[in-house]
Amino acid sequence: MSVATSQLQVFKAQFFHALAHPVRIKILEILVRGERSVQELQEALNLEQPVVSQQLAVLRNQNIVTAQKEGVSVRYALRDPSIGALL
Repeated sequence: MSVATSQLQVFKAQFFHALAHPVRIKILEILVRGERSVQELQEALNLEQPVVSQQLAVLRNQNIVTAQKEGVSVRYALRDPSIGALL
């Protein structure tokens, strides 16, 4: 097995591990329709802010979503729109 293949497999494993939680999948399904703030995601998911922020941190750490500060809030979006097709 080549090093490149091994690195690709590690990337895929980390990517799919990041998706291995129902709340993270639901967040991505919402973000497919457009960027949202933590507050908007919290309302849509009917979850507390710390839970939403924790799940967003996992997605952000794997570069699946982007975060952009807008005033006092942070807006999240999919880094790559093709994630919608994957879901």
